[in-house]
Amino acid sequence: MQRQGSGMNPHTIRVLEYDKILKQLAAFCAFGGGAELASSLLPSDDLRTINDWMEQTSEASRLLDQKTDVYFGGVYDLRALVARSERGSILIPTELVEVRTTLMRARTLRNTLTRLNRQFPRLADIAFSIEPCEHVIGEISRCINDRAEVVDSASADLGRIRAQLRVAQDRLLSTLDRLVQNTEIIPFLQESIVTQRQGRYVIPVRSEYKGQVQGIVHDQSASGATFFIEPLTVVEQNNAVRELELEEEKEVRRILTELSDLVADEGPYISRNVQILSQLDFTFAKAKYALEMEATAPEIVPFQQKRTEIFAGIDEDTKEERTIQHPGSVLNFRQARHPLLDPESVVPIDVYFDNECYILVVTGPNTGGKTVTLKTVGLLTLMAQSGMMIPVEEGSSLSVFEGVYADIGDEQSIEQNLSTFSSHMTNIISILEEADPQSLVLLDELGAGTDPDEGSALAAALLENLRDRGITTLATTHYSDLKLYAHNTAGVRNASVEFDVEKLSPTFELSIGLPGRSNALTIARRLGLNPVIVDDAEKMSRPESLEVEAMLEDVRHARQEAKRVLDHAKERESRAHVAEEDLRYQLARIEEARRQVVAETRTTMQNELAEIRREIDSYRRRMAKGGTGSQDAHTLFLQDASQTVGRRQLDTEGRVEQEVATPGAPDLRIGGPIEKGDRVFVPNLQATGEVIAVEKRGGAPHEADVQVGNFRLRLPIRRLELRSKAQSEASTDRQPAVSVLTKTKTGGASSDSLTEIDLRGERVDAGLQRLEGYLDDAYLENLPWVRIIHGKGTGAMRDAVRAALKGHPLVSRYRPGEIGEGDDGVTVANLMTDEG
Repeated sequence: MQRQGSGMNPHTIRVLEYDKILKQLAAFCAFGGGAELASSLLPSDDLRTINDWMEQTSEASRLLDQKTDVYFGGVYDLRALVARSERGSILIPTELVEVRTTLMRARTLRNTLTRLNRQFPRLADIAFSIEPCEHVIGEISRCINDRAEVVDSASADLGRIRAQLRVAQDRLLSTLDRLVQNTEIIPFLQESIVTQRQGRYVIPVRSEYKGQVQGIVHDQSASGATFFIEPLTVVEQNNAVRELELEEEKEVRRILTELSDLVADEGPYISRNVQILSQLDFTFAKAKYALEMEATAPEIVPFQQKRTEIFAGIDEDTKEERTIQHPGSVLNFRQARHPLLDPESVVPIDVYFDNECYILVVTGPNTGGKTVTLKTVGLLTLMAQSGMMIPVEEGSSLSVFEGVYADIGDEQSIEQNLSTFSSHMTNIISILEEADPQSLVLLDELGAGTDPDEGSALAAALLENLRDRGITTLATTHYSDLKLYAHNTAGVRNASVEFDVEKLSPTFELSIGLPGRSNALTIARRLGLNPVIVDDAEKMSRPESLEVEAMLEDVRHARQEAKRVLDHAKERESRAHVAEEDLRYQLARIEEARRQVVAETRTTMQNELAEIRREIDSYRRRMAKGGTGSQDAHTLFLQDASQTVGRRQLDTEGRVEQEVATPGAPDLRIGGPIEKGDRVFVPNLQATGEVIAVEKRGGAPHEADVQVGNFRLRLPIRRLELRSKAQSEASTDRQPAVSVLTKTKTGGASSDSLTEIDLRGERVDAGLQRLEGYLDDAYLENLPWVRIIHGKGTGAMRDAVRAALKGHPLVSRYRPGEIGEGDDGVTVANLMTDEG
């Protein structure tokens, strides 16, 4: 069922403490079958297998987030019971109940997971193989109840026997009750009760009176004070009860035999079901473990086929460029955490290779986290290749290594008379023999345990061998020479664990690209060592070592400054993006307000025109009734109609002006007098025109003739808004002024604006129907986003809205409202653009 990699070195699995991971994983399993799979899990080296496992784990994790009724309660490992039944053994009722509950849970899981086939196809494929075994479930349920008792209805004979037995027992007990209540017998009894001994009903008689009660002695109390005697008067009745009890036992045994034979007949299917349940339990255990670790699924990728050629210098003999080939390995762990360390205190690290590097040399102080870095990388690699999600950030990736080899820790052996150095060398020799370009090698304290000069040279030679063979490697060291080697060698890169000199403690943070400083002299000075001694030590140190340390410090500061600048640039970019989104929002609101004002003003003017038409019709009717003889009446009426229409026009203009001048709307008017040639805005018409002529009174502009489209209108100056001044005669490009107005939205929850729809108080079906039409309109208006108000309440409308937005062809993405936008009572949806 699981193809597991043969290249996973047992020594590596032990030193990386992979067995502890399996122990923790097994604890999340619900029954022995799943725990057995968890305990025997080994990493695979097959890409398809690993991705299948990872997809199964990811599906189980998503399903646990959505449903809480997926559990394995009542599931038992039935394989031993099935094997016994196949050998002819009779299963007892409790074992048959275990068979039934396991098969019932298997049937429920099958139904649940196959119904969710579209969302969780891999889990559904596993569950689809479950055999329901309905006949076995039905027969066991018919014969045995939940208390593991064979019921009377299990067979007709059993029902008849038990009915007769109850009658016989009632008669027997009635006879014995009368006997123990007999005043002549009571003095001889220890108690006036009826009890059982060896399957026979008896009464307790005092030892000194045992000759006074005629009967058969079946037992004696531990103290010897009481004899349990079956009176001769009930021997026949006891015999009848006992005979029926034996018949009952025989019939129950026959029923259990039939049920056991049924289990044996269906044994292959039951065992298969247990295996599938074990796999599902194991898969869900991996998901629960992932949730416990806050883990994610890394991208599992193959080794890159197109390998990078890395420049490695000029060959001294041929004078040609020398290159080495990157093995194509991928390892990119973002914010990786060691799964066995306290999650509250562990420091996440970023570990990665790129196209120019496949060997990392990690340096830094003792207890600074170098070994933890190696173990984190190695252990997470084993876990990922076992189909487990790992504690890393989204976006992490890993190629499939056919072998993982580690030499970590002090492996000295007293039994084999091996020193630390010898033990390390033995392991490294084995690793060099087995590793290839598809392997990952982890070497801790490379070259340690011997003379520093020889150890440093040996470590560099080992790294050079691994580099030439194209083997992905992480190594830790204290040697300064290896820092220079990593800095000057193609394919190799420095990395370091940070140390806080002020606090005299490691930070456990990993920095790739920079080697670690030794800090020995600095630490000694801060701890209070005599400055003279420290100064002497600095003088005795090799000058080139001090120069290297100084250079590294300068590089470190330069890199920190570059990182600070980069972070600042990213922050400014983020702010610019927020400002852009806010500007788009403001522009959308302004455009919305402009469209609303235009629409409402048009409606107002149409209503006023309709009212004027009604007035004219009224006038015509009155003229028709009055005839042609009363010219004065006609004149008075015309004056009255004119005044009425004038009042209505002024009232309309006043309301429109009030709406346009709503506080908070942007004012695009410019200062200065209105003159011929100026571009002006006419709020009444929501249109822009050009001033043709200006009439003055008292030296000030009073009225103006304005050309609006094909119409020439005379309007009061106070009803016009200057948008742009007349251009010079030489100007040939006349840019029309932009007219944008806003209007404060009024009304209750049912009044929607262009960028906002309010669904509060509506039924879900009706609200979704309105939302669909609204999205179509908003898309046609080229809006970048819309705001959907659904309220909080029970969350039914909110969930329905977000379900409708998910996968909607007009919606690119959506998010809950933020503070100030309506919080979770609002959903903001970004609409598709022409570019997709």
